[in-house]
Amino acid sequence: MTSSSALDGEVTPRVRALCMTFPRTLERRSHGEACWFAGGKRMFVMFARHHHDDRVALWAAAQDGVQRHVMEDSPTQFFRPPYVGARGWVGMWLDDHPDWDRVELVVEEAWRCIAGPRLVKEWDSRT
Repeated sequence: MTSSSALDGEVTPRVRALCMTFPRTLERRSHGEACWFAGGKRMFVMFARHHHDDRVALWAAAQDGVQRHVMEDSPTQFFRPPYVGARGWVGMWLDDHPDWDRVELVVEEAWRCIAGPRLVKEWDSRT
């Protein structure tokens, strides 16, 4: 595991690039962390570096049942985040050599969960 300050230079830009891939995504700070909003309105991913420990993670919106499934499947990579975990969001550790393909999947699924049909259709119809 690496300290959160050491990871900022590599993890933050990578998460930002993944989130900003999607149409009409807006980044702004909320609760002291970088967050990404689908259509500029509803948060789909939140960076988590200062919540209760020194670990680096992201919190992502998820469909019903996903949280339980990923936590059972990969309990060392996923967790139930405070505050939003009760709504089914998943937490994913990023400070111990994350599987970036899986991070990408989690981010896309979070965006799809929040974006709404029009934005999803726009994304799916890209060339």
